[in-house]
Amino acid sequence: MGIDPGTNIMGYGVVGVNGKQQTLISIGIIRLDKLEDHAIKLKHIFERVTGIIDSYKPDEMAVEAPFFGKNVQSMLKLGRAQGVAIAAALMREIPIFEYSPRKIKQSVTGNGNATKEQVANMLQTLLKFDEMPKNLDATDALGAAMCHVFQNNAPRGFGLKTAKKVGSGWEKFVTENKERVK
Repeated sequence: MGIDPGTNIMGYGVVGVNGKQQTLISIGIIRLDKLEDHAIKLKHIFERVTGIIDSYKPDEMAVEAPFFGKNVQSMLKLGRAQGVAIAAALMREIPIFEYSPRKIKQSVTGNGNATKEQVANMLQTLLKFDEMPKNLDATDALGAAMCHVFQNNAPRGFGLKTAKKVGSGWEKFVTENKERVK
């Protein structure tokens, strides 16, 4: 399962994998733009992502990492949306993997600077779906899922992982600073 976090529109995509064959199972968006209160948006994200997980029972979830922009308030809200989606997956004991937008584009199209339209078109070719979703947040989420499928050496386990930097971040800090962590 892939998630493209958003506070107005959140995309999701579910793919099935059988050996080297991938199949589109579901793709869509969670509309949040009509909800004014940010806390209510977060509640809605949690409920909807939990419902999607309960419906499709994915083995793993790939999340697009937030793109760092200039507006700090937007980044905080986006981070909260991502965190709530991650919490929904963790509640169902679904392992989480995070990929940068550039990594997703590179993995799907071979070009880390590809446009959203190029990613969507390549996904349509790879997964052989007829109708292109109207909103590219849905294909962005599907791109995250397919990026994860393409990462044969992705780490396994529970919790948030970055496929490109195994043993980095807090895990590395704890290992290197045992005397500072109790």
